[in-house]
Formats: sequence, C-alpha cells, structure tokens
Amino acid sequence: MNIPTIEVGIMSAKSIDFQLNGRFLQATGEETVNGNGTATVTGDSSFILHLGDKQQTFDEFVLLEPVNEEEANFELHHVIIGVQFHWEREETQRFKGKLKIYVENGMLTAVNILSVEDYLLSVISSEMSATSSLELLKAHAVISRSWLLAQIEKGKQLKDANYKTLIRNEEGYIRWYDREDHSRFDVCADDHCQRYQGITKVSAPQVYEALKATSGEVLLYDNKICDARFYKCCGGVTEKFEHVWEPVVHPYLTQVIDNEIIPVGYNTGLTDEKNARAWILGNPPAFCNTHDHEVLSQVLNDYDQETQDFYRWQITLTQAEIKDLLLRKVGIDVGDVLDLIPVERGVSGRLIRLKIVGSKGEITIGKELEIRKSLSESHLYSSAFVVEKVSDSFVLKGAGWGHGVGLCQIGAAIMSAKGYPHREILMHYFPQAEIKKIY
Repeated sequence: MNIPTIEVGIMSAKSIDFQLNGRFLQATGEETVNGNGTATVTGDSSFILHLGDKQQTFDEFVLLEPVNEEEANFELHHVIIGVQFHWEREETQRFKGKLKIYVENGMLTAVNILSVEDYLLSVISSEMSATSSLELLKAHAVISRSWLLAQIEKGKQLKDANYKTLIRNEEGYIRWYDREDHSRFDVCADDHCQRYQGITKVSAPQVYEALKATSGEVLLYDNKICDARFYKCCGGVTEKFEHVWEPVVHPYLTQVIDNEIIPVGYNTGLTDEKNARAWILGNPPAFCNTHDHEVLSQVLNDYDQETQDFYRWQITLTQAEIKDLLLRKVGIDVGDVLDLIPVERGVSGRLIRLKIVGSKGEITIGKELEIRKSLSESHLYSSAFVVEKVSDSFVLKGAGWGHGVGLCQIGAAIMSAKGYPHREILMHYFPQAEIKKIY
C-alpha cells in the first residue's frame, strides 16, 4: 500500500489572505507564481484571485501546487483555531503541499492537500507539544494515523448512506456530531477532527523520530482500522463510543479504568447515579489525576495550559443564563429553568441524556457534546457532572476534559513519564486492538 494523500479543510471565510513561499504552479497553466495573494468571493459560485500583479476570476476552485514540495510552502492568515471552545483565537499558519481554494454558497474554503505522513508530522505537534516524550509521540502517531484512515473509509461509506445525527420529537432533542460536517474534504484542521496547524509548530527531532519509528503502523480490530479517538483528560475512566456518537459498538472503545488498579473505595459502575456522584465528587487516583507541570507542558500547548482544573472542575449557572443558552444555541424554550435531572449516564459517568424542567414544560437533550454546548457559551469541559441547586442557580461539579472515548492524552503522558512503552500505552486505552504496519 502506498502512502495515501488527504485533503484537509483549514478555514472558511468571505476572503482568504495567503502567501506562497517559493514557486507554485496553477493547475490552469505552466507559469509559476509566488508571493502574497487574496481570494475574495464575488458570488455563490465565483471568486476573484489577486496574486502578485495579476487578477483572475474563478468558478468553483483554483489549485496551487508547489514546484518542489521540500522547498516551497504557503501561509494562511487569520486562521481561527479552537472554534467555539474557550481557547478560540486567530493565527497565521504555514503548510506543506498543495493549496486548493473553492467557493460554495458564497463562502471560500482553503484546503491543504498532502501525504498522510506529512499531515501526521503536524498533528502530533499540534495536538501536544513537539517536545513531548518519544513514547507519547509514537503512541499519538499510531492513533492519529488510525483515526484518519478510518475516517476516510467511513466518509466513503456515508456518501451512499442515509446518515442521521439528530433525533427530535416531543420527548427529546438527541444529537451527535461527527463525519456529516465534511463532504468536500476528508477532515478539518480543528478540534472537531484533529488539530492540524501545518508546519507552524514542527520543530523537535523526536517528532520526526516518532513518525519514522511507527511509519505505516495502525490499530486494527477484526482486520479493520480502528476509529481511534482521543481527547485531553478522561477524569479517571474512559467512555464507550456508542454513548457519544452513532449507536455502533466498537469493542476496543469501552470502559477503561485509567489507573494501574481500580481505586479503593469507589464503585466503577458509573451508569448508576449514586456511584457516578461519588466518583465525580471524589478524587480517585488516575494517570490523568496530575499537577506535574513538566509532563503537562509536554501534552498541553501554550493556550491549553490556560486550563488548570481539568481533572475536577466546577461552574455556576443562573436560571436566566441557562434559559438564554438553550434559546440561542439549541432553539429550546422551556421557560424558567427549574431543574436539571440526569436521565442516563455512560460508563465513565458522562451524561448521555439530561432532562431540563422548566415553567413551560420539559425536554430531554443529548448526547454528550450537545449537553456541553447547551450549557456553555463555548463547551463545558465534559458532560461528566453532577448538579446542585443553590437558590436561583445551578452548580455543576464535573470531571475530565473532552468526550472520554479512547486515549486520554494527559493519562498517556503520565504513563510515558512512568516508563511505559508506546505499545503498552495503546493497549491500555484500546483493549482488544492490535498494532500492525500496513505500508
């Protein structure tokens, strides 16, 4: 099998500013171009490209290809990262490979076309610090490669399927977010898929070493590439895939206690409300239960380190704030919010369904990410929380950072610091999977 090529959606806007560093070819001719450029929408299906001293109008798309991929690269300005998360910000980012700009419904999208291995070089430097330990980088290279190739295959299957991600009726509003959002490229560059920030942060030799050591390695289950998910912090125990996304069982994405032994004094049957409450309000030992600054600085980039209370956290929302959030973000009006009642929890204690009781009625919402989006201007750290009502406010006390399915990045960093090799780290978080080199 040859190394695959992929298309990554970087940004969408009415206007896109970029810079070509080195000589590039336009697909429409043999003349090379370089320097600063701007693409600006002129209609639903057309745009103007200003590049150097030339101006051209394009219908649908333009493709800019480096003459020498090792020497040339391009920069995109005003790239928004952490979209709708609490660390959202704007960056200039640099990329290898081809730049494709297309217009659809009056919006431009910039797409980077490159090899899987060049893509991974960036991902494992964008998802965490490029100076992370070698075994952690190896583990992340394998899961990022696996996830990507699994998504490409899944995308092909969904083109011929009636894929629904929203169930809305009189009783509830249940939604999950996954592959339905990207039809013109394979994956996006933000946290919705995998963080990909080009070659902006690629600097450390161990990143190259990790990719070379694991080249072509993926996780397999039943001879299929694993849909290997990951996130920042599980809060002590991982979640099942089907509780977060579509109702498909992946035996390698199941409950894993993120510790060498089951913590003493806790019942890990966390679908039970009493057990979940004790777990979330407690402080059980776990690989990801750490304040080790040196290790955290490896797995958390500069803006991620702004988040300190990831293992256990707390926020307070007033009745009026929740009412406003539900109206603006989900289009739900239950009147004054009177109560928040857990209906169903997953195996990590994360809420899958939450009943909201109001003066005008009640509704049940889910899944995990919809709950997090509905109760925050950005996203709650996770849906593993318990609710305490205080006067006209609700105190949410929670555990973990992210959806909790698959590899816990902070836990994996601690395992690496303790001397676990990357294969043991992977087998801890993906039981029943195997590692195999496919190219």
